[in-house]
Amino acid sequence: RSNSAPAICSPAMKTIAACAAMTTFKAQNLLNSLYSLPQALRFILVGGAAAATHLLAVGVLVAAGRGPPLLANGLAFLIAFGVSYCGHAWLSFAEHQARTWASAARFFAVASLSFAVNETLYAIALQRLHWHYFWSQAAILVLVAVGTFTLSKFWAFKAQPQ
Repeated sequence: RSNSAPAICSPAMKTIAACAAMTTFKAQNLLNSLYSLPQALRFILVGGAAAATHLLAVGVLVAAGRGPPLLANGLAFLIAFGVSYCGHAWLSFAEHQARTWASAARFFAVASLSFAVNETLYAIALQRLHWHYFWSQAAILVLVAVGTFTLSKFWAFKAQPQ
């Protein structure tokens, strides 16, 4: 008996293969559509996904009693960093082809600076202004995004000469 796969697929296997091919085709079309958007809009989409990840993580950690909001914010930053770096490297700044350890390190520096500003503003909002932890974090994430875009575009993901 041969170990090779049968030459003819069952109807179920054909359906799965057709579905996988269609999904791949749709995913490629979606990526092409995203790449055709202006860079600032791609940055907003990726930043929105990272901010949503960050905000969701803060909300879940605080609601689960896993620490005070400032500690939860630090953990949420680390979770959201992965979403942010991958999205910006592969979508927002894809044309720069800056997907190296050096660009990752530069982007981590940008993200860390942004986080320090975020955490400072968040502490002020919580401890001095007594604002709600969730809504103050949402507003601060939007404010910090402007500086993050500028530093990312002109430094972290800037194409390096070969």
